[in-house]
Amino acid sequence: MIFFPAIDLKDGQCVRLLRGDMAQATIFNDDPAAQAAGFARNGSEWLHLVDLNGAFEGRPVNAVAVEGILAAISIPVELGGGIRDRKTIDIWLEKGVARVILGTVAVRDPALVREACRDHPGRIALGIDARDGRVAVEGWAETSEITALDLARRYQDAGAAALIYTDISRDGAMQGPNIEATLGLADAVDIPVILSGGVSSMDDLSAIKHAAGDRLEGVISGRAVYDGRIDVAEAVALLKAGQTC
Repeated sequence: MIFFPAIDLKDGQCVRLLRGDMAQATIFNDDPAAQAAGFARNGSEWLHLVDLNGAFEGRPVNAVAVEGILAAISIPVELGGGIRDRKTIDIWLEKGVARVILGTVAVRDPALVREACRDHPGRIALGIDARDGRVAVEGWAETSEITALDLARRYQDAGAAALIYTDISRDGAMQGPNIEATLGLADAVDIPVILSGGVSSMDDLSAIKHAAGDRLEGVISGRAVYDGRIDVAEAVALLKAGQTC
């Protein structure tokens, strides 16, 4: 299982939001490239990156910061936020992003998602962000009528590289992850699933590892890493080796 430290970008800085609220942003680092390099030095095998401004505006906004991160590290990066058309998908993949994360368009434009999965095998992930079981879009500002499970099943045969499931009520709240819902999703589809939201301690990682076994591809955490509750090197070792705390 892979540990993904998260960098959320707002106005060129590393921040964390509380339950997706842009008005409740805590700045942790004003040098995203240095933050990414630190994660890489501590043994991270992947980096999870989100352009928060882009998610709300529907287009890339923090491109300079993303490009700085790509230049600073050699580990693979997955990027989401504001990626809503084929041109943007292709540009980021050409610039060196290992895989792009499609969220809003997974609800709004299934044909684009399927086309991208077909043309870029192994490089398209789906971001499914749920509020009370329903998928949120437009930077979590709107909630759709489709359930997380129904959306995941829609792309069962599309060839997506991964599905990133976030329980919005847990995100940034340091209240623990929704393991049950995430594993329910993982058991319902063949797409590899990554857990996100609420991972606040090494004990949470141990609980996920114990409950999931080999049913999840990985775990994402942001605020707990910045707060020092999760040590990146220890988290990577725990999830990779399956040891307990």
